[in-house]
Amino acid sequence: MNISTEHTLIAALGIETVRIEKGFVVMTMPVDERTRQPFGYLHGGASVALAETAASVGAAALINMETELCFGIEINANHMKSKRDGMVTATAKVVHYGKSTMVWTIDVTDEEGDLICLSRCTVAVVKKK
Repeated sequence: MNISTEHTLIAALGIETVRIEKGFVVMTMPVDERTRQPFGYLHGGASVALAETAASVGAAALINMETELCFGIEINANHMKSKRDGMVTATAKVVHYGKSTMVWTIDVTDEEGDLICLSRCTVAVVKKK
């Protein structure tokens, strides 16, 4: 899959792709000045951005990008643990793969494998106009 992330939120937050397989994505994001809230902890919105990015990239890998597009239409997140620095990893797995929607679960973990954020994202699949 060849998608440019230059000048996007993905690049601004330092999100990197580690692995993409059919229905499975792993991405990382640093916990640093770009992704912290004012009190010095990982911003919940940054965790959600990472989770939705992983789900969206995974969905894009499953569709015919010449004729279809995909868009996140719903996301929820439970923030389990705070983090001040280091790296977080999103592991996204498709749990529903339909013609017009996909549902993904995303675990965001730290370097020790502790769950930082648990998320679910629904992605719409639409025909290009």
